[in-house]
Amino acid sequence: MISSVPVDSNAPKYVHGHDSATLASHSVRTAANSCGYLLPHLKPGMGVLDIGCGPGSITLDLAEIVGPEGRVIGLENTAEPLCAARQMTEGRGDSGTRFVVGDVLQLPFPDGAFNVVHAHQVLQHAVDPVRALTEMHRVCAPGGVVAVRDADYAAMSWYPEYPGMERWRHAYRELAKRSGGEPDAGRHLRAWANAAGLADPVITTSAWTYADTASCRWWGNSQADRISGAIFRGRAETVPGTTEADVDEMVRAWRSWADHPDSCFTMPHGEMISFR
Repeated sequence: MISSVPVDSNAPKYVHGHDSATLASHSVRTAANSCGYLLPHLKPGMGVLDIGCGPGSITLDLAEIVGPEGRVIGLENTAEPLCAARQMTEGRGDSGTRFVVGDVLQLPFPDGAFNVVHAHQVLQHAVDPVRALTEMHRVCAPGGVVAVRDADYAAMSWYPEYPGMERWRHAYRELAKRSGGEPDAGRHLRAWANAAGLADPVITTSAWTYADTASCRWWGNSQADRISGAIFRGRAETVPGTTEADVDEMVRAWRSWADHPDSCFTMPHGEMISFR
């Protein structure tokens, strides 16, 4: 059972940080594997705002769908991952997609500026997810769509069970709550949408599943790399009861899980769409 954790106003708002291991992990996210629920509603020529764009892999997929007659902007709350996003943009030969720094709680755009306002794995980090949704709704044009997808850490499941992996989950959830986030955001999307006054939110679920040799090795080793990096390691060791040895055990557990022939990992997500 995770204890109630007071919010630390000085804690970093993004627990993972933006080191190379984290950006590499985020770069494999695509429109197909991360926002399939939104794709049927996209059309050429739409204006799209992708909030929490990270290295831009989803953003650029959305840009391909709406085409050159569309307009796509990726937004991040820090410039760190946007260098990778701009490099990916050049690599794809995309000259129209823009990336900007901004805050989801105070979006730097006028009312009704976009047909689609999308956020993937963002509300779990927001100190005020209801306000974030209110802002997303504000910049969405009449007839447009607000779409969000977030994971639920408490509902993640894996086999075989390793104590180090459970220690990782405990430490991460503690750090997320300390930063004012909600690591189990997926289950809260309907409540937050209702509180923000969004019309008739449609809630669906989907999951990332890793259950073959290649995907388990990639997922397990990518998590181990992120945990062993200086950013997460330093933050995890501030969680009461978590020592340097515990973090080392987390890394070993993930690598052992990655190589186990029976490994399976499921990460469930909540999804919400509301039409303006």
